[in-house]
Amino acid sequence: MKRVAILASYNGSGFDALHVALKNGELSIEIPLVISNNSSAKVLKNAINYGIDNFVVNSKTDQNPDEKIEELLNEYQCEYLFLSGYMKKVGINISKNFKVINSHPALLPNYGGKGMYGRFVHEAVIKNSEKTSGVTIHEVNENYDEGKIILQKELILDKDESVDSLEKKIKELEQITIVEAFKNI
Repeated sequence: MKRVAILASYNGSGFDALHVALKNGELSIEIPLVISNNSSAKVLKNAINYGIDNFVVNSKTDQNPDEKIEELLNEYQCEYLFLSGYMKKVGINISKNFKVINSHPALLPNYGGKGMYGRFVHEAVIKNSEKTSGVTIHEVNENYDEGKIILQKELILDKDESVDSLEKKIKELEQITIVEAFKNI
């Protein structure tokens, strides 16, 4: 069974989707570890509720956060690392030594790169009058949003689409896409 660690900065809604799918028997994975760089992140509270070991790792807790993350991944024998809204770039050793998977709220290669996350992506999509958007699940390498694409799901924007309505649609689509991608990994 694949062991998947979660790395998140805030809510970790992708983690929740994986956990629900795991509990419902849709996925054959283990999630033994959750790491956040934010000590008040909701993802940590959820990990506690689910009985999953969790850690805060950042520049205040560790001199070299990436080294500590890698140490924890090895200690918990995780082959995969899923970035569920992690707002930091992972170190090159992590992306080379583990299968790091990310969910991006757009159809890469469009609307990817540094600073393109969450609401910023949706604002750019609306500003550019795009007709479609979607979700991309991809492998992580040393460059922002340039890793191999695992799965994309597209949706059509309404004529009067707002940033808020698009964000809601993408979050719903993301939950489905993350689980489907992990079924295929």
